[in-house]
Amino acid sequence: MEKKILGYYDYTVLLTYMGMISGVSGIALVMHEKYRLAIFCLMLAGICDMFDGAVAATKKRRSDREKKFGIQIDSLSDLICFGVFPGLFLYQFSGRNYLSMIVTVEYILCALIRLAYFNVCEEERQKNEGGTRKYYQGLPVTSVALILPAIFLFTNIKYIYISLIAVMGILFLSPLKIKKPKTIGKVILGVLGIVELFILILGVIYKV
Repeated sequence: MEKKILGYYDYTVLLTYMGMISGVSGIALVMHEKYRLAIFCLMLAGICDMFDGAVAATKKRRSDREKKFGIQIDSLSDLICFGVFPGLFLYQFSGRNYLSMIVTVEYILCALIRLAYFNVCEEERQKNEGGTRKYYQGLPVTSVALILPAIFLFTNIKYIYISLIAVMGILFLSPLKIKKPKTIGKVILGVLGIVELFILILGVIYKV
């Protein structure tokens, strides 16, 4: 029987691993109240997630096991980076009170349920249809990598964060259909992300 290390380690999953590392680093920074650097890590994780699927798709001869592994590892990383990480950010940043604790639990639970449900549905869809999805059902968990930094740059009012995270958790499980952005939409989102990153970097350099 052939013995080898568990898992896959080729270029198709490299960005997913890098995103998870960024997410865990951000959690550590939150614990040390380095919020601006933590937000930077959140956005870096978002960038990794944005491109990991496209990179994986360049490998044409992936086995069914590799494809299933890719789906599972992506969702597990998303749970850490865009579920646990923003939830703990809220809890720490808003003063570690009971209200923020309740909202943190609600948000992470909603992210967990959405990602697990997505895994089941995506596996079924690929068997029947193949290709990529044209619509999101409910708000994608990765959207927090763009929304939370935008809020962070303009306000430090804790109740805004509590309300935002609570609503996002609900929207994760909503039945709303959101059309996936095409080229123009992706460019606009990319420009917004670059602007946010630029402002964050200036803040880190000049300690704004």
